[in-house]
Amino acid sequence: MKKLLLGIDIGGTKCAVCLGEYGGYGLRIAAKKRFETPVGNPWKAVEKLLSLSAEILEENTAPPESLSAIGVSCGGPLDSKRGVILSPPNLPGWDGIEISAAFESRFGAPCGLQNDANACALAEWKFGAGRGLESMVFLTFGTGLGAGLILDGKLYSGANDNAGEVGHVRLAGRGPVGYGKRGSFEGFCSGAGIAKIAREKALERLQSGGRPALCPDASMLGSLTAKGVAEAAEKGDGLAAEIYEESGEMLGAGLAMIIDILNPQAVIVGGVFSRARELLWPAPARGPRREALPGALDACKILPAELGEAVGDYAALSVAQYESYGRRAR
Repeated sequence: MKKLLLGIDIGGTKCAVCLGEYGGYGLRIAAKKRFETPVGNPWKAVEKLLSLSAEILEENTAPPESLSAIGVSCGGPLDSKRGVILSPPNLPGWDGIEISAAFESRFGAPCGLQNDANACALAEWKFGAGRGLESMVFLTFGTGLGAGLILDGKLYSGANDNAGEVGHVRLAGRGPVGYGKRGSFEGFCSGAGIAKIAREKALERLQSGGRPALCPDASMLGSLTAKGVAEAAEKGDGLAAEIYEESGEMLGAGLAMIIDILNPQAVIVGGVFSRARELLWPAPARGPRREALPGALDACKILPAELGEAVGDYAALSVAQYESYGRRAR
């Protein structure tokens, strides 16, 4: 029998509502609506999410009582047990927002809340590259870097929802700043981090009298992005390839650490890795071969995420599915 799930994806620039049907055939996204996130006005956004949710249900002839569960995916920090959003950096003013209570009161269905890394981990575990695994780690590798942990068939979020903040771990004493720390995992392995590496390396070339094709003039430093560097590398730009090589090497160092500590069956990497794997690989494989325990490495696969651009929808719906009957049994 199919179950109806409602997924809410709250981002710094866009919010989305999607309706999903879950059954023996898997998960089907039946409908979706989205809008730009109002700046500095969280309750305006919440009211819009509630009204669009009601619209989607009505348009699909699904009364609120037919909902099995609701899932909310949002950047942290947050309190998943109480369903409260706690001042995410990308959502100014969203402090103490009781999002789960708002949806439960409106629709009468249980509402779960998870940070976006945990939500994506659930999605890849149930519907993506992690299907059938008992222990896996999902790395976001997007604008920032975070991890969602599936351990022994359950989502692990830690004592107070801070498990998986691997972007804060320092990998080197030098390097770009990420998560407020120089040389951090996020500093080397994120879209923002790759752009910072590009600016530093391009500036060094310019100051030594060079004119790198990636950035022939200092006025262009501020416009460098991870996507632009990838496009230059694909066209044969040596400096751009060097930048991705460095990021790949540091990804390997981080992967070795994760493999040794958690002994997962797989580390699934999304975001930049999924889109530019050929530019990063094989550097990320060298670190684990050099640093990780051989037995732990033999048991672990390093895989690109499978859900691609649809991961936001699947993530929010996966939180709903987990809230419905995943917390107690798979």
